[in-house]
Amino acid sequence: MLERLFCFLALCVLCGAAQAVTVLDDARQKIEITRAPQRIVSLLPSLTETVCALGQCQRLVGVDRYSNWPEGIQALPRMGGGIDPNIEIIVAQKPNLVLLAGSTRGVERLQSLGITVLRLEPRTHADVQRVLRTVAEAIGVPRSEADRVWREIDAGVQAAVQSLKPQARSLRVYFEVSPTPYGASESSFIGETLLRMGVRNILPAALGPFPQINPEFVVRAQPDVIMAGDSSRASMLQRPGWAQMRAVREDRICVFQPEQADIVVRAGPRMAEGARLMAECLNRTAGGAR
Repeated sequence: MLERLFCFLALCVLCGAAQAVTVLDDARQKIEITRAPQRIVSLLPSLTETVCALGQCQRLVGVDRYSNWPEGIQALPRMGGGIDPNIEIIVAQKPNLVLLAGSTRGVERLQSLGITVLRLEPRTHADVQRVLRTVAEAIGVPRSEADRVWREIDAGVQAAVQSLKPQARSLRVYFEVSPTPYGASESSFIGETLLRMGVRNILPAALGPFPQINPEFVVRAQPDVIMAGDSSRASMLQRPGWAQMRAVREDRICVFQPEQADIVVRAGPRMAEGARLMAECLNRTAGGAR
């Protein structure tokens, strides 16, 4: 009887060791996770969506204020945001793992309290695939499942690319991420999608993925099409020279409603749906461009 007990305990130790993994986060830190976390807090919408795309929504015990998909996470406690995470509420949820962006505040405080923190912030197509694999490894989901999810995303993006009308290709596009204004350059995941479509981005990769720009830059560039969220529409017409731009005069502006903008500007599992929305915009506006 005693021998069987020792065998059982040894098996438990081996199982625990088999579950231990070390992953590399975006701060180039090696994060050791001793066993698959069952209580996860996510402080970035794309990471929330990644956990759910891997079929593990049920492990989430808290999310940031901006996470709103899928529907099943709506009732979860809100933990604040990247610039103002509520440390007390996060700790109260007793998480085994907190997923957040590299720029999120309070990381050191959470770590000092013994909470495992994983910093990930996808900005490109390759990042989305990498983050899927990293999150899967961290939470004990087979890599094959992460790769399956990525294949579906990539196939969906390609379907959007193939849906583009010939006259929509080679259009010059300005994509505004926020009314500050910040734009999406060639090096962002949005820019990469546009590039796959054969569309030209007026913001070069050298500016970084999501640069803050001078509105006069856009006036000088004279894009054929402007894409932006609903929050940008009002401020656009107040900017010097914008009302006289051909794209504005001819109403070749695609304004994404809030729920659409959430899809388009998040580098995550719904990237294919975002590509479809962009393709629809380009197909609608292609006739008036010249």
